[in-house]
Amino acid sequence: MDFKCLECNCSISYEVNGYSIGYFGIPLCINHQKWLKQQELVSTVETISLYFELKARNVPAQLEKYDGYKHIDIAIPEARVNIEVDGGHHNYNSKQALSDLKRTYHSFLKGFLTLRIPNSLIKHHLEETADHITEMLCVNRDRVNKNKYSFKKF
Repeated sequence: MDFKCLECNCSISYEVNGYSIGYFGIPLCINHQKWLKQQELVSTVETISLYFELKARNVPAQLEKYDGYKHIDIAIPEARVNIEVDGGHHNYNSKQALSDLKRTYHSFLKGFLTLRIPNSLIKHHLEETADHITEMLCVNRDRVNKNKYSFKKF
Protein backbone atom coordinates (compact mmCIF):
# COMPACT_ATOMS: atom_id res chain seq x y z
CA MET A 1 0.00 0.00 0.00
CA ASP A 2 1.28 3.47 -0.90
CA PHE A 3 0.98 6.10 1.86
CA LYS A 4 1.08 9.83 1.03
CA CYS A 5 1.64 12.94 3.13
CA LEU A 6 -1.56 14.99 3.24
CA GLU A 7 0.44 18.22 3.10
CA CYS A 8 2.93 17.62 0.26
CA ASN A 9 1.67 14.36 -1.27
CA CYS A 10 5.11 12.71 -1.04
CA SER A 11 5.34 8.97 -0.37
CA ILE A 12 5.81 7.96 3.26
CA SER A 13 6.67 4.61 4.77
CA TYR A 14 4.29 2.37 6.66
CA GLU A 15 6.07 3.25 9.91
CA VAL A 16 5.97 7.02 9.34
CA ASN A 17 2.31 6.78 8.35
CA GLY A 18 1.47 4.75 11.46
CA TYR A 19 3.23 7.17 13.78
CA SER A 20 1.64 10.19 12.11
CA ILE A 21 -1.87 8.73 12.24
CA GLY A 22 -1.38 7.77 15.88
CA TYR A 23 0.05 11.12 16.94
CA PHE A 24 -1.70 13.63 14.64
CA GLY A 25 -4.65 11.67 13.27
CA ILE A 26 -3.54 12.33 9.67
CA PRO A 27 -0.77 11.04 7.40
CA LEU A 28 2.22 13.39 7.29
CA CYS A 29 5.85 13.00 6.24
CA ILE A 30 8.52 13.60 8.88
CA ASN A 31 9.17 17.17 7.69
CA HIS A 32 5.50 18.07 7.93
CA GLN A 33 5.17 16.38 11.31
CA LYS A 34 7.86 18.80 12.54
CA TRP A 35 6.10 21.69 10.76
CA LEU A 36 2.76 20.82 12.36
CA LYS A 37 4.31 20.65 15.83
CA GLN A 38 5.50 24.24 15.27
CA GLN A 39 2.06 25.28 13.97
CA GLU A 40 0.40 23.91 17.08
CA LEU A 41 2.16 26.67 19.01
CA VAL A 42 0.46 29.30 16.80
CA SER A 43 -2.80 27.81 15.51
CA THR A 44 -5.76 26.49 17.45
CA VAL A 45 -6.78 22.85 17.30
CA GLU A 46 -9.94 23.90 15.44
CA THR A 47 -7.97 25.83 12.82
CA ILE A 48 -5.64 22.90 12.22
CA SER A 49 -8.58 20.47 12.03
CA LEU A 50 -10.38 22.59 9.43
CA TYR A 51 -7.17 23.15 7.48
CA PHE A 52 -6.57 19.42 7.07
CA GLU A 53 -10.22 18.71 6.26
CA LEU A 54 -9.91 21.23 3.44
CA LYS A 55 -6.57 19.75 2.31
CA ALA A 56 -8.23 16.30 2.24
CA ARG A 57 -10.70 17.84 -0.26
CA ASN A 58 -7.79 19.06 -2.42
CA VAL A 59 -8.27 22.70 -1.42
CA PRO A 60 -4.98 24.60 -1.94
CA ALA A 61 -5.13 26.08 1.55
CA GLN A 62 -2.31 27.82 3.39
CA LEU A 63 -2.09 27.80 7.18
CA GLU A 64 -1.21 31.01 9.05
CA LYS A 65 -0.51 33.08 5.95
CA TYR A 66 0.78 36.62 6.49
CA ASP A 67 -0.73 39.15 4.06
CA GLY A 68 1.51 42.08 5.00
CA TYR A 69 -1.00 43.37 7.56
CA LYS A 70 -2.04 40.38 9.62
CA HIS A 71 -1.84 36.60 9.91
CA ILE A 72 -4.79 34.76 8.39
CA ASP A 73 -5.80 31.44 9.97
CA ILE A 74 -6.39 29.75 6.61
CA ALA A 75 -5.89 31.45 3.24
CA ILE A 76 -6.96 30.23 -0.18
CA PRO A 77 -5.44 32.84 -2.52
CA GLU A 78 -6.59 31.03 -5.68
CA ALA A 79 -10.23 31.59 -4.62
CA ARG A 80 -9.47 35.00 -3.01
CA VAL A 81 -10.86 33.78 0.32
CA ASN A 82 -9.52 34.04 3.87
CA ILE A 83 -10.90 31.92 6.69
CA GLU A 84 -10.75 33.03 10.30
CA VAL A 85 -11.63 30.44 12.93
CA ASP A 86 -13.11 32.28 15.88
CA GLY A 87 -13.68 31.47 19.53
CA GLY A 88 -16.56 32.93 21.52
CA HIS A 89 -14.62 36.06 22.54
CA HIS A 90 -14.86 37.28 18.92
CA ASN A 91 -18.61 37.69 19.50
CA TYR A 92 -18.71 38.81 23.13
CA ASN A 93 -15.82 41.26 23.26
CA SER A 94 -16.74 44.44 21.37
CA LYS A 95 -13.09 45.51 20.96
CA GLN A 96 -12.24 42.15 19.42
CA ALA A 97 -15.30 42.31 17.15
CA LEU A 98 -14.32 45.78 15.93
CA SER A 99 -10.75 44.63 15.35
CA ASP A 100 -12.10 41.68 13.34
CA LEU A 101 -14.25 44.02 11.25
CA LYS A 102 -11.23 46.18 10.47
CA ARG A 103 -9.22 43.10 9.47
CA THR A 104 -12.07 41.93 7.27
CA TYR A 105 -12.24 45.37 5.64
CA HIS A 106 -8.48 45.35 4.98
CA SER A 107 -8.80 42.01 3.19
CA PHE A 108 -11.88 43.21 1.31
CA LEU A 109 -9.91 46.17 -0.05
CA LYS A 110 -7.43 43.66 -1.47
CA GLY A 111 -10.28 41.71 -3.11
CA PHE A 112 -10.54 38.90 -0.54
CA LEU A 113 -13.71 37.54 1.03
CA THR A 114 -13.32 36.63 4.72
CA LEU A 115 -15.28 33.71 6.13
CA ARG A 116 -15.60 33.68 9.90
CA ILE A 117 -16.17 30.16 11.19
CA PRO A 118 -16.99 29.63 14.88
CA ASN A 119 -15.02 27.01 16.81
CA SER A 120 -18.27 25.30 17.83
CA LEU A 121 -19.10 24.57 14.19
CA ILE A 122 -15.76 22.84 13.70
CA LYS A 123 -16.03 20.93 16.97
CA HIS A 124 -19.49 19.54 16.19
CA HIS A 125 -19.84 19.56 12.37
CA LEU A 126 -16.32 19.47 10.92
CA GLU A 127 -17.00 17.39 7.80
CA GLU A 128 -20.20 19.23 6.84
CA THR A 129 -18.51 22.59 7.45
CA ALA A 130 -15.57 21.61 5.24
CA ASP A 131 -17.96 20.41 2.52
CA HIS A 132 -19.84 23.73 2.47
CA ILE A 133 -16.67 25.80 2.55
CA THR A 134 -15.18 23.75 -0.30
CA GLU A 135 -18.27 24.37 -2.43
CA MET A 136 -18.12 28.10 -1.67
CA LEU A 137 -14.42 28.19 -2.57
CA CYS A 138 -15.08 26.52 -5.91
CA VAL A 139 -17.81 29.02 -6.75
CA ASN A 140 -15.66 32.00 -5.74
CA ARG A 141 -12.60 30.66 -7.58
CA ASP A 142 -14.71 30.35 -10.75
CA ARG A 143 -16.02 33.90 -10.28
CA VAL A 144 -12.50 35.24 -9.84
CA ASN A 145 -11.28 33.46 -12.97
CA LYS A 146 -14.32 34.59 -14.98
CA ASN A 147 -13.86 38.21 -13.92
CA LYS A 148 -10.25 38.18 -15.04
CA TYR A 149 -11.48 38.00 -18.60
CA SER A 150 -14.76 39.93 -18.52
CA PHE A 151 -14.63 43.30 -16.77
CA LYS A 152 -17.98 44.99 -16.18
CA LYS A 153 -18.63 48.43 -14.75
CA PHE A 154 -21.27 48.84 -12.06
